[in-house]
Amino acid sequence: MSAPDYMQLPVFSPAGDVHLVVETPKGARAKFKFEPRLCAFLYSRPLARGLCYPFDWGFVPSTCAPDGDPLDGMIVHDATSFSGAIIPCRALGILEVEQSEKGKKSRNDRLMFCPSAVRDVELSDTLKDELVQFFRAAVHGTGKTLHVLGWRDALAARTALEEAAETFRHRRREKSDS
Repeated sequence: MSAPDYMQLPVFSPAGDVHLVVETPKGARAKFKFEPRLCAFLYSRPLARGLCYPFDWGFVPSTCAPDGDPLDGMIVHDATSFSGAIIPCRALGILEVEQSEKGKKSRNDRLMFCPSAVRDVELSDTLKDELVQFFRAAVHGTGKTLHVLGWRDALAARTALEEAAETFRHRRREKSDS
């Protein structure tokens, strides 16, 4: 049996849940990233000393964000999963950020989710502040800086998902036409 093609999984389940592929599980002290050419999750880099992922981190398959990668997503829940887990989720909101690296600026928003089976999760102001601090600290030492543009609600996150899914479909059509 071959490994699943995580990048080609559908964005939405038949029930309308968002599929999120976990790259880095909650509690990890290093960042992991899916490498499509190897069909494997690779060690990307360590986090700063004392820092760990507060929740599962991953991507939404079959999407293309403004930076060319799939949309990034964090699953706000108490459980810990594993790299490669696919969790059906619902959108909670979106942290809009601009990332700078070597003088080049790009949008690299972070979508927030919770498992569809969990109903008591919300993005309180305290949690939002903690997540902003985590994301700023997580890029420490990478040569990247993060400028937070603000938080938007679940509807804005859903719109971003639909736009990124359409961009993915459009780019796939372009590749098949060439």
